[in-house]
Amino acid sequence: MKTYIGVDLGGTNVRVAKVDEEGNVLQIVKDSTEIGKGTEHVIAKIISLIESIDGYDDCVGIGMGVPGPVDTVNGKMVLATNLPGFEGYPIAKRIEDHFHKPTFVDNDVNVAGMGEAVLGAGKGKGIVYYVTISTGIGGALVVDQHVVAGKNGHAGEIANIIIDRNREKVNYLNVGAVENEASGTAMTRKGKAVFGIDAIAHAGDVFDLARKGNAEALKLCDDMAYDLAIMFSVIAHVVDPEVFVVGGGVMKGKDVFFEKMENYFRNMIHKGMQTVEFKEAELEEPGIIGAAMLPKAYVKD
Repeated sequence: MKTYIGVDLGGTNVRVAKVDEEGNVLQIVKDSTEIGKGTEHVIAKIISLIESIDGYDDCVGIGMGVPGPVDTVNGKMVLATNLPGFEGYPIAKRIEDHFHKPTFVDNDVNVAGMGEAVLGAGKGKGIVYYVTISTGIGGALVVDQHVVAGKNGHAGEIANIIIDRNREKVNYLNVGAVENEASGTAMTRKGKAVFGIDAIAHAGDVFDLARKGNAEALKLCDDMAYDLAIMFSVIAHVVDPEVFVVGGGVMKGKDVFFEKMENYFRNMIHKGMQTVEFKEAELEEPGIIGAAMLPKAYVKD
């Protein structure tokens, strides 16, 4: 059975795994990124971690998931907020030149979407839209097991979609951007405004209050459901996917908002689009598995 190397590079940690073509993680190693020591130090660390994997030289290729938009054609990060020094750095070429194996790099949400589309909740579907709702909101479009990254690597970056232009200005995102209105961070901010700074530590506290029947918490959850429904309807009218695969930490509160969201959504889309499914993400390690699936998708036998 063919095997692949998946690399999950973050601002804090870097993880490397050997994955087979069925998505089984055969071995995984990790270390701190230590970005403060420079790009070459991080590259050397990635190389060392890969070389610590048993049988790494027999792997077909290497896939990497990194934060932020990526120029997938040239294997470079377009933005590198969490990894200063890597913006425009030829990371894929550096790894490929060392190992002499085809190497691919893409955004971490895109590779998670790839993992779910190929081996997870979207398996067997031709058009999969993956959405993660956590601290922020991210998305990835996977068509026939290939991520659609777009000309500038920004395809699927749904956080800035405007769901209501009459909301307050929060940060650098658009006024009414869905990430500022329906993410975990947004729910925390709104919960603190309603219940007090000390009463709400995270979005889960709002969900707990809603489960207890608190009217104000239920209203926050209903608003969140409606805002997410607008976002999903925008995506659906452009992409018309077979399935939305939804993951992220906020899904721990799905019992208080997700069914409402889907009901709102289905009233916002055309009759002929009602066959679209919503599924919860299945993979425990979608990012690193998805990264390993990049060479599986792009390396021809």
